[in-house]
Amino acid sequence: MKKVALTQVTSVCAVLVAVVLCLLPFHALLTVWAGSSLGHYSAFRLWIEFALVPLAVWAAVAIGRDAGRRRPWLRDPLVLLGAAYIVWQLVMGVFARLAGWVNTSALLTGWAADLRFPAFLLVCWVAAMQRPWLARCWRQLLLVPAAIATGFGVLQAWVLPVDFLRHFGYGPQTIAPFSTVDQKTAYIRVQSTLRGPNPFGAYLVLPISALASTLVRGVKQRRAGALVFLALACAALGTTYSRSAYIGAVLSVAYLCWLAVPKGRARSWLLAGMAAAVLVFGAAFLAFRHNSQFQNTFFHTDSHSGSRTSSNAARSSALEQGVKDVLTQPLGHGPGSAGPASAHNNRPARIAENYYLQVGQEAGWIGLGLFLAINVLVAIKLWQRRGHQLAVVLLASFVGISFINMLSHAWADDTLGMLWWGFAGIACSLSAAQGDGAKNARIETPKKKAST
Repeated sequence: MKKVALTQVTSVCAVLVAVVLCLLPFHALLTVWAGSSLGHYSAFRLWIEFALVPLAVWAAVAIGRDAGRRRPWLRDPLVLLGAAYIVWQLVMGVFARLAGWVNTSALLTGWAADLRFPAFLLVCWVAAMQRPWLARCWRQLLLVPAAIATGFGVLQAWVLPVDFLRHFGYGPQTIAPFSTVDQKTAYIRVQSTLRGPNPFGAYLVLPISALASTLVRGVKQRRAGALVFLALACAALGTTYSRSAYIGAVLSVAYLCWLAVPKGRARSWLLAGMAAAVLVFGAAFLAFRHNSQFQNTFFHTDSHSGSRTSSNAARSSALEQGVKDVLTQPLGHGPGSAGPASAHNNRPARIAENYYLQVGQEAGWIGLGLFLAINVLVAIKLWQRRGHQLAVVLLASFVGISFINMLSHAWADDTLGMLWWGFAGIACSLSAAQGDGAKNARIETPKKKAST
């Protein structure tokens, strides 16, 4: 009886993981809509945490039960580092609150932002080990919601009124219904169902990587649909005017092509082609540097700008201050003292425009070292499983999103942080020996053993 109950709980948790993955791209839209219609906007924003807490408890119990048996979780370096990072963040948070560096609101917000995606990584890992159908259905879980978000973004760009989202409660008290480049209404930045154009652009790197992988390595029957979807995703990405997302998407697709091309002369030709593309872009940069549309697209300002301070100057100043904070504060000032969560603090917000600097500002050198080690271990696990298409997609998108995080706080976004690390947890459940790394990258259902 007890075993049946545990099996049912596991099945429910696996379904809940799938539901969370599907709803994440619509997190901002749903919370604003529900909050504006029913009130309690702040409470609705916490639905992710309400779902994650019981899942984390279940995963911790499952890890404890399986330790020393079939799945020695407690001997896995990634699990140990993840647990150490979570404990360090909790300890630093308590110390920072007692020292008066953060108030309670900023601390809780910082904990939620910093701890939810490593916790979700472990939850999805355990869930996919218990229920392998999560790994087999990764395309549907990723691409169906992405198709809806992309389609809505395309409609926002060319069909719907620019302030269409105000009908869902967007406004001064929640999220701006639209944003512009350098306060120019001629350059509307599309945000779709996410919190803003930069988060939407960073999010699109993940489905673009999946679609490009399908074109390069996927099944022929899927390529026509993937090509149309990819064209729409790239069009939506262009309307975000997110420069870091542009570069991140290019890096991800370039890495996919590099993996797909066999070693030898073919890679030399590919490298030559990439170098030629860089030269062409450099020539275009010089030729159109005085063009108003080019300046607004890539510089977010032009010679006729009326803004007192350009976003580029503000970003440069923020990065410089972030580096200074990390070098002079080796222990950090605790979760909630930097990044988006610091807006809730009693002190001035500290936005470094770099997620890694944010981790250093909050958790110090030790926390930053643990976080970077987690990133390296996840990348290693994905590389070991590169015969599976899911691992290839995540590895390629990791290259692009890591670059984006050097120019923004991409991992702090609810949607992208939870989504990418959740799928990374699912990828960790795959067998490294099952993939071939060079030929077919599809996930195949294991064949049943013949009965004797």
